[in-house]
Amino acid sequence: MANPYLSNSNQRTEAKGHKWKNDEVQFSAEAMEMLSKTRTNGPEREKRVQELKDAVSTGNYHVDTDKLADKILPFVYPVTNK
Repeated sequence: MANPYLSNSNQRTEAKGHKWKNDEVQFSAEAMEMLSKTRTNGPEREKRVQELKDAVSTGNYHVDTDKLADKILPFVYPVTNK
């Protein structure tokens, strides 16, 4: 099913003679360097991933629900500065 809002928006834009522009994102060299440092595909990561897979498959993986809740709550109840 087509999005009626998008269809109406397209018609209005085309009627005014405007064309859609594509969004673009550019990352600085510093950001790319930081990203490459956080992406570790070395043997340590492979070992950790395998340990997690084994724990999940054997049913020994334990989720710390308090830690999980602490991470989720800011998204559920965002703190607003007034």
